[in-house]
Amino acid sequence: MTQRVATCSCRQLMLRTTEEPLRISICHCHACQRRTGSAFGVQARFREAGVVIRGNATQYVRVGDTGGSATFYFCPVCGATLYYRLDTVEGLIGVPVGAFANPAFPAPSISVFEECMHSWVLLPDDMEHER
Repeated sequence: MTQRVATCSCRQLMLRTTEEPLRISICHCHACQRRTGSAFGVQARFREAGVVIRGNATQYVRVGDTGGSATFYFCPVCGATLYYRLDTVEGLIGVPVGAFANPAFPAPSISVFEECMHSWVLLPDDMEHER
């Protein structure tokens, strides 16, 4: 059984799981670009029941282009987003893969919102593309 630990930058907020991610994806939407400060976000989804969270979090609710909302939980000290919940996907928690700071973390298998993808981004040939 693999234990995975994700933390914010100052380590005040922490998330732990022993479960494997249900989905690992790359999201190219503009909201993820703004949230991460990068060209895309990479996140893993886990069963909420298989996750333990410790520390204090502040939340931000964002309504998406399709009307659904996402609640992002971030550290009030360092500002790093540690996890999020989508109102359309009950019982799951999304975690930015970078919060695990583990280069051995499994690779993403799906790419979404590619209409916002930067022209210089190259994806693996075997990646699934969700439209």
